[in-house]
Amino acid sequence: MIRPEEIAEGLAKGEFFLEYLPILSLPDLRCIGAEALIRWRRAHGVVVMPGEFIPSVESTPASGVLTYWVVETAAAEIKEWLRRHPDVHLSINIPPEITGRGGVYYTAMKSGLAEMLPQLILEVTERGLPDALALEGMLQGQQLGIKIALDDVSLLGGANLAILSRCPFDIIKVDRQQLALITPETPNPGWLEGLAALIRSSRLMVIAEGVETAQQLQVLVEAGVQAAQGFHLSPPLSAAELIAFHGRINGPGIANEERWL
Repeated sequence: MIRPEEIAEGLAKGEFFLEYLPILSLPDLRCIGAEALIRWRRAHGVVVMPGEFIPSVESTPASGVLTYWVVETAAAEIKEWLRRHPDVHLSINIPPEITGRGGVYYTAMKSGLAEMLPQLILEVTERGLPDALALEGMLQGQQLGIKIALDDVSLLGGANLAILSRCPFDIIKVDRQQLALITPETPNPGWLEGLAALIRSSRLMVIAEGVETAQQLQVLVEAGVQAAQGFHLSPPLSAAELIAFHGRINGPGIANEERWL
């Protein structure tokens, strides 16, 4: 079990770094932004993924410290790219425990990104939401121009949908485990119909996570999903690689089917 003190020590030693997972619009497959993903290269050289250390710091001071480090690092690495391309966005994960406790305001105003707030998407999960402070923080962020996304939406069991009815989300991100259900044997799982109906009946933008196959991509396009991310489209990239990727696939004269090969 990783201790919060190890996180603080890793930050002090500069062991953490960011990668960016491109988000592409559907069906034209243009890069419209990226999600910032934190990584930890420990002293022995092994890269630790967030699923292995984030649970250890949830609801601790280290959670906020890590989040603010991500915000500040992303601002330093891709702020100029965002400025040059006002049509792209940056997605950042915000833990529930700081959503309504200054986290949204800090991200908006203290990160060096205040001039490009409409290009920011803050992703929150259903854990701990909605409480009064979280709702207040989300509304404050939206008033500043930030978009709020509900991450890891399963569309099963009603929990996510109940939260959607009570919270002012702009975007939902369909969980990768849902996408994995789209296979040659089950090309149209039952949740797809509900998702398509949600898209038709609301102003929500839908981003599908974890696209791994051409079949999954085609099914999402047919369902009307507006954007997607996943290894079939691009693996996580460094800041420099992201900027080059955006320039390459958004350039003129590139056929859709060539953009993600």
